[in-house]
Order: sequence, then C-alpha cells, then structure tokens
Amino acid sequence: MQRTREPIFNAPTVVIWTLAVLLAIHVVRLLLPPVADDWVLLTFAFLPARYDPSLGIAHLLPGGFGAQLWTFVTYAGLHAGFTHLIVNGVWLAAFGSPVAWRFGTSRFLLFFLVTSAAGAGLYLAANFGSEMPMIGASAGISGLTAAAIRFVFHAGAGLGQLRARGAEAFSAPAVPFLTALREPQVLVFVAFWFGINFLSGISPSLLSPGGAPVAWQAHIGGFVADLLLFPLFDPVRRRH
Repeated sequence: MQRTREPIFNAPTVVIWTLAVLLAIHVVRLLLPPVADDWVLLTFAFLPARYDPSLGIAHLLPGGFGAQLWTFVTYAGLHAGFTHLIVNGVWLAAFGSPVAWRFGTSRFLLFFLVTSAAGAGLYLAANFGSEMPMIGASAGISGLTAAAIRFVFHAGAGLGQLRARGAEAFSAPAVPFLTALREPQVLVFVAFWFGINFLSGISPSLLSPGGAPVAWQAHIGGFVADLLLFPLFDPVRRRH
C-alpha cells in the first residue's frame, strides 16, 4: 500500500510569506544601529501623539503627513522582540491559515490590513495624545481570528482539518457572528479571548514580558471590525 506524504506545515503560501516578511523586518531591525532603529519606530510605528495638534510635535516626527496615513498599517510589521513575534506568528498560522484558504491571497491581505487599521483607530480613540508607540500584528490577527470562528467550528470544518483537506475544509458557508456564539466551543473561545485582553488591560505584567503595556484596545478594534467587514470579504455564499 502506497502512502501519500503530507507536508509538515501545510499553510497557504500567503501566510508563509507574511510570516517570512515579519521575521525579515525584525531581523533587519536587529542589525540596525540604535539611532536608525529609533527612526524606523518613529516613522512606521503608530503614535497617537502624532494626531494631537495641542502637543505641537507632529512636525518634529519623521514622515510628515504621510506617516499619519501609513502608520495605521505599517505598525503591524514591527515587533518588540522575538517573543512578541513568535506569539503573533503562531496565532497567525493557526487562525490566519483557514481565512487565507477561504478568502484567497488578495482578500486575505486586504482584510488583514483593514482590520489592522481598525485596531489602530480604536487605540487612537482610547489613547489620544499618548506618546507610547504601538507596534505588532495583533490587531490584524484578531480580525482574522474573529473571521475564522465564523466557519471553522461548523459544517465539518475545523482547525484540525487543515493538513488533511486544505482549502476544501474551510469552504462551508459561514454563519452570522451572533449565531456562531450559540456554539459552546465558540462561546468559550470568545470568552477566553476577551478575558485575556481584559487581564492584559488591568495588569500587563501578567501577560507581557517585563510588564510592557499591551495595546488591548487595538485587539478589540480588529476583532470587532470583523462584524462589519466579513460579509464584504467572504467569497462563499451564505446558506439560506
């Protein structure tokens, strides 16, 4: 009997390339002198103080008006360290893969960028004028997570099917988010996810190495953005 050889890591190409780009960016930053890396952070990280005219520092920051636009998404490419990068990378591989199989490359990338921007928007609203820069792909990954739970627990689909069936496992029609919450496993997962973000908000030292602030508002923003955006991106028609 001939056995078929399965790949060790069966993930969509766009997810693998996204992980590779995030890793490459971080490695390049490690090779930069501190002054150059500070310039990268000031130019591409999301900084709420950039939008507060009363502080009068926007003109002192690199990037000018353009940075007020591109930092809504470029911050997602920067990470505070390898631990931050690895955690986000594992989460991206787990929940981004089924969404990438379902959406395809272009929709996946656009959805990731738009939910990242939504996360930055909520973070700005909650921390207007803050001089603490925000970095990390967590907001976009939160949006991908919210998208995935609409279909991975239903109609025979599931994260465990990824290696066996690939894109076919995630082609079942999605359900509305509130309907998905009727499933016990979805409800438990969402409660756990919001609980983790709540803990990170009240006590960053519990979940963040060194007690660094966690941009939990951005996570919530990316997650909630899925409520409006998923039907616009989903190429699979809903079952009536």
